[in-house]
Amino acid sequence: MKQLESLRTFLREAPWHFWTTQLIAVMQIELKKNFLRRRSIWIYLVALAPVLLIGAHAIDSPMGRRCNIEEDTRILAGIFQLFYLRLGIFFGCMGLFTWLFRGEIVEKSLHYYFLAPVRRELLVVGKYLAGMMTAVFFFGLSIFLSFALMYGHFGPAGKAYVFSGPGLGQLMSYMGVTVLACVGYGSLFVALSLVIKNPILPGAAVLVWETFHPVFPSMLQKLSIMFYLRQLCPVPLQPEGLLALFTVIAEPVSPWLAVPGLLVLSTAILVFACMRIRKMEISYLAD
Repeated sequence: MKQLESLRTFLREAPWHFWTTQLIAVMQIELKKNFLRRRSIWIYLVALAPVLLIGAHAIDSPMGRRCNIEEDTRILAGIFQLFYLRLGIFFGCMGLFTWLFRGEIVEKSLHYYFLAPVRRELLVVGKYLAGMMTAVFFFGLSIFLSFALMYGHFGPAGKAYVFSGPGLGQLMSYMGVTVLACVGYGSLFVALSLVIKNPILPGAAVLVWETFHPVFPSMLQKLSIMFYLRQLCPVPLQPEGLLALFTVIAEPVSPWLAVPGLLVLSTAILVFACMRIRKMEISYLAD
């Protein structure tokens, strides 16, 4: 009871307005870094690669020649799940979020943040939100352009599919899953960057886990971010090849549980990162 009362007192007396102002200031600084630094160029290229590929397909098949909407819908679903979720967004978030703190250490500038009168938890949340906004902007824009090109080259038939059929709902689902992917992978890589000096090997382990999680028992599958994202994709893809032989069919999760489940998992990881940074000590000589 005493702990509960202390929590209530803290929530009531905390300087929320002051913390919000500091949080916004951190986000503004980090957004400028994320958009303007040269290291972000490769993220632009990764995000735009499917746009160029689908654009070439649209030029090669004007008005839907040599293709049809149903086939292109499956192709777009494959590009989204196999490239965007498993490769593009994963590696984009890995490069972006791990550099939020590791970059400060490499550039020997993290102590400026630590010397400022800013709570370290606010620093984690501010950097995380800025990274998430950056990733959502790049990959969300890429998916929107890919979707527009994929159905735009069909002319009136594509327009009817989008605005009078399931197309618009599919676009909203793709955008929502993209946001959730950035939320989940962002929290994971922020936490990894605070625990391990070189997050490349752990990142590779996470990639293997996210790729092959369907072969594990259903309970373990729920610890994967990809498990929840696949439940929300508008056009499902069936496993093929060798992976299909070992796939364990887990009980489907409804969107009303998948979205909160992913958010709870991401929040727990972010809380761990906030607790971790309290004990963090800077050692530039070791890096």
